[in-house]
Amino acid sequence: MTLRPTPQPRLLSIAPYVPGRSTAKPGVKATKLSSNESPLGASPRAIAAYKAAAEHLEVYPEGSSKILRTALGEVHGLDPERIICGNGSDDLLHLLAQAYLGDGDEAVMSQYGFSVYPIVTKAAGASIVMAPEADYSADVDALLDAVTERTRLVFLANPNNPTGTYIGAAELARLHAGLRPDILLVIDSAYAEYVTADDYDVGIDLVNRAENVVMVRTFSKMGLAAIRIGWMYGPAHLIDAINRIRGPFNVNLPAQLAGAEATRDVEFTAKLKSYNAQWRGWLARSLGSNSLRVIPSQANFVLVLFNDAETAQRAFEALLEVGLIVREVSGSYGIPNGLRISIGGEAAMRGVVAVLKDFGAAGAEA
Repeated sequence: MTLRPTPQPRLLSIAPYVPGRSTAKPGVKATKLSSNESPLGASPRAIAAYKAAAEHLEVYPEGSSKILRTALGEVHGLDPERIICGNGSDDLLHLLAQAYLGDGDEAVMSQYGFSVYPIVTKAAGASIVMAPEADYSADVDALLDAVTERTRLVFLANPNNPTGTYIGAAELARLHAGLRPDILLVIDSAYAEYVTADDYDVGIDLVNRAENVVMVRTFSKMGLAAIRIGWMYGPAHLIDAINRIRGPFNVNLPAQLAGAEATRDVEFTAKLKSYNAQWRGWLARSLGSNSLRVIPSQANFVLVLFNDAETAQRAFEALLEVGLIVREVSGSYGIPNGLRISIGGEAAMRGVVAVLKDFGAAGAEA
């Protein structure tokens, strides 16, 4: 046997993250509805800032993302010193796991939570514990029941990917109240810009009054997925710990400048939210009238449930045949009878409904 460097054994047990498909069949124009990208592109101000950054590509970015943190602080009313930025929110999730999990520890997440949580947990040497959900929504009692003396971290995607469901402010507060002070609650608010529910709490208030809560956000869903920007708001002690291990220039200059302008372009963000709410509602109603079950969503996608896995696969193939690429959620998320469909342009939404009109069944309760 040839001797060679070998990775830590635990790493080989991790199933790699599988992104949504992005290509259609040869000769068919593809419309990508598999990655929850912005249906309106990026803020024009962000695009202009990104282009201007091309004049300074020889210069290292400012290491702490001060330009971006300042803009985030201004718009969201936060202390910039308690904000840390990353190369996408995934970068920050990895850093949190590295800092607060180790061999023998456990992290808790909901059954259909974001598939990156198990990856970062196992990479840190810890074990992931999945709490059952209540009708595709996080169940606070189940999450608390899953906590043991080994629990060090709880992940909550709110709204959740891939279901689009959320828990309200009262339930979020109850979850936090039920955790020991030494357990870190990670509120992943990646889809916050799209939420229209009146009782939603993005997590800022909890961070402000607790020492064991952090809120994680992303720019990817609001038009800047290509340049990978995430940010996190947390207590000073946590920000200090993460700053000690993050990459020294982990957010590039074009991303910092574009992110700052996207943050300040509140009119574009409001337009994006309004457009999404309109077509999210239309898509859910239209598919529901085809006797398909659509899980109520607060994100920029809907989860559609079919009678069985075979029907879901046939629906996926039928959509793909006309270039409409949606997200299969069987392998990564364990929902074999479901498809996740991002909100896109009007033609794409009408196309999805037209294709799926023959895939429903009266009384579907899957």
